[in-house]
Amino acid sequence: MMAVNYSTVRNNLKNYCDIATDSQETVIITRKDEKNIVLMSLEKYNQLAKAARNAEYLAMIDRGISQLAAGKGRQHELIEEDDE
Repeated sequence: MMAVNYSTVRNNLKNYCDIATDSQETVIITRKDEKNIVLMSLEKYNQLAKAARNAEYLAMIDRGISQLAAGKGRQHELIEEDDE
């Protein structure tokens, strides 16, 4: 991970885009009033987004297991579709 100020990135945008994509490096672009942003490849972003979705899904499963263990589950009949 590297931190670079906004003006430097603006003057060398292609170079920093190449660093983000080719080296999978995360570039923190520093700005006034700490309104910083992050430049990363789409591939790396997609990996992070997938990991976040997986973590949310696993947390949902854990909540369900906890509810069942606490006796808050309900039994239902299976809904079967007619083959007609």
